[in-house]
Amino acid sequence: MNTTTASTESSKNIIEVSGEGTVAAAPDRALITLGVLTEKANLSEAQTENASAVSNILQSLFQLGIPKEKVQTVQYGIEIQYNYKDGVQTFRGYKVTHLLRVTADKIEQTGVIVDTAVRHGANTVSGIQFTSAHPEAYYHQALTMAVHSSRQKAATLAKAMGVALHPTPVRIQEVSHGVEPPPYQMATFAAAAPTPIQPGELNISAAVKAYYSYS
Repeated sequence: MNTTTASTESSKNIIEVSGEGTVAAAPDRALITLGVLTEKANLSEAQTENASAVSNILQSLFQLGIPKEKVQTVQYGIEIQYNYKDGVQTFRGYKVTHLLRVTADKIEQTGVIVDTAVRHGANTVSGIQFTSAHPEAYYHQALTMAVHSSRQKAATLAKAMGVALHPTPVRIQEVSHGVEPPPYQMATFAAAAPTPIQPGELNISAAVKAYYSYS
């Protein structure tokens, strides 16, 4: 929320303003979460089938040239499944979940990674997140824009008040920052064509609160 106020602080005339800055950046890294859900009446069979499918997926990804350190397990779990009928709970079996996170430093490989994993046994793709490998540089640009924005607001207020603004802030505070990922929805898998992936843009923002003196 933007704020602009004038007050007296430490015997000085002070204008308090907020400033915001946003930089659009093309993502250059994709984090893909995918894996295998297996349901069986027998736990051992469920674990064995799930492990075999995950092993196939891993081998297929390594053959694509994805380094082993770029693939990690982010979830592994076993759940007991029940059926419910007329208020009665009956045992149905077990569900084994094994999810992997694949970091793609070549963002153009995202669709190929998804398709390859699905062909080799993946039956769930729970998310794709596009990021920047070096967001700090973009954030510093946004922070600079936020400071300039605060100075422009302070100058506008000072002009309206008929006073002289000192261009260097007395105090400045970093308020918030963040990366807004582009909206993405998984496309339905197509057997004969690559899954279309559109990475869009990242919006990297910064905000400050600044205090300028005037006379």
